Amino acid sequence: MFTEIITPRFLETDALGHINNNSYGVWFEAARDKFFRIFNPNSNIKEWNLVMAHSSFDFLSEVFWGKDVVIKTGISKIGNSSIELVHAVYQENKLCTTGKAIIVHYNFKTKQSMKIPDNIKDKLEEHIFQKNWPKEIKELGD
Repeated sequence: MFTEIITPRFLETDALGHINNNSYGVWFEAARDKFFRIFNPNSNIKEWNLVMAHSSFDFLSEVFWGKDVVIKTGISKIGNSSIELVHAVYQENKLCTTGKAIIVHYNFKTKQSMKIPDNIKDKLEEHIFQKNWPKEIKELGD
């Protein structure tokens, strides 16, 4: 699991005074950066080998500007060519939002998915769900 701290910006709020739903996609991408580096240690865009196949969010409670949020990201599944990541957003130690993303190891030249090499799978396995994750997060992986 990786943890990312985000300081919500005023521009991310909406007319109701809470964080706009569209901000979570940006936050979750930032939280996935360390997973991207497992596949691309040099972050060379010309050698990029990942695409997103799915992304979803569940809004459990409002998140507000002016207070940091903590995003915890772990792996719920590792497939032959894809990984399923789960995100949990906390503000003031309260679980507020969850999200899921499926990322595919991909060859842009052939336009096909690729098997995840064993050495990368080994690194990814270090970030599989821990037993102490909240029930709401574990259920996302089911």
